[in-house]
Amino acid sequence: MPPRSRSTASHGLLIPPEAVAEIRSHLPSVADDVVVAIIAEVPSYEDAFSGPMGETIRNAVQLALGGFLSLAGGTRGADPRTPAAPAVEGAYQLGRGEARSGRSTDALLAAYRIGARVSWREMSMRAVENGLSAETLVSFAELVFAYIDELSAASVAGHTDELATSGRVRQRLVERIAHHLLNGAPVETVTSAAERAGWPAPTTLTAVIVPESQVRPVLAEVSAHTLQTEVPDLDEGALLLVPDAHGRRRAALLRVLADRGCVAGPARPWLEVRASYERALRASALGLLGDTDAHLVQLVLTADAAALADLRTSVLAPLADLRPAVAEKLTETLRTWLLHHGRRDEVAGALFVHPQTVRYRMGQLRELYGDRLEEPETVLALTLALGVGPGFGAGVVA
Repeated sequence: MPPRSRSTASHGLLIPPEAVAEIRSHLPSVADDVVVAIIAEVPSYEDAFSGPMGETIRNAVQLALGGFLSLAGGTRGADPRTPAAPAVEGAYQLGRGEARSGRSTDALLAAYRIGARVSWREMSMRAVENGLSAETLVSFAELVFAYIDELSAASVAGHTDELATSGRVRQRLVERIAHHLLNGAPVETVTSAAERAGWPAPTTLTAVIVPESQVRPVLAEVSAHTLQTEVPDLDEGALLLVPDAHGRRRAALLRVLADRGCVAGPARPWLEVRASYERALRASALGLLGDTDAHLVQLVLTADAAALADLRTSVLAPLADLRPAVAEKLTETLRTWLLHHGRRDEVAGALFVHPQTVRYRMGQLRELYGDRLEEPETVLALTLALGVGPGFGAGVVA
């Protein structure tokens, strides 16, 4: 957690100008000592302090210490509420730079603690040499550490803001990849967007439609490179594009999705994930949950709902003049007979009727259809028309 900053704006300490001048004259050496101590005690800064970067940081340390001396000596800026404003702003920008460099606030706060210790040791020695009383020295110490608190809090704020900003920027870049994939953008456009986002292109992507309440739990268990986006076609929920969930890995994905009300399209080459999304969307519209590979028959037979309805009307035309109740019984008998390859006992068991009832109904159907029930074309048309059962899906009710 960020340190709780102690305010320096209303301190009552005032160090004599000659003492301030003496301490200020030694700031370059104090800055050097601070840098050396930080390198020795915080390994992650060793490389950062070498070369030009080391000189930049030394200058920043001198700026911070100079701001402190202006504060302690009573030299106020234009805004009396923020006498150390330039140094605080510098600390804030330092925090942002540290976040961009990939270092944590732990390393940053450790550097501040070391800097406070070394600075206090050096400056207090000069203060004693210039005759500061014990009481003044105590106040001096309090101000040093309050000032360091103020700077470290500013750096933590800068670090946090940079991470938030970079996170939002990357999220926008990642969302752009999904947008391009789903809208058929040229390959060059998609791959360029992936490069800008630093997103590693997978072998395949699998489109998964997830209820809003389950997005976070699912994301916690799938690849960290999963793309998340919202699309206009989905009134509720979100779309996830999961990388490399093909082959044996698909089973693991399906276990994550189980009992969450999700719909998983097929794995497709990542640039062709739109096909996976379209299948998942169709399955969702039909109320089919889980693995779309388990619903291929329904998806094929309902690919063109209007055509399927017309086919049903055509193949069931011989039943059109019958009473609705009779037509319904004969239709279901015919469907079951086709699915069970005419095995009468199995048909009877599926319909919960006596085998003789099946024989009677099939006799009626043969009278209505004639020899066409033996023709392969008619059998195929009837199987397709009746395969998913009456009432399945929009537009296919007999």
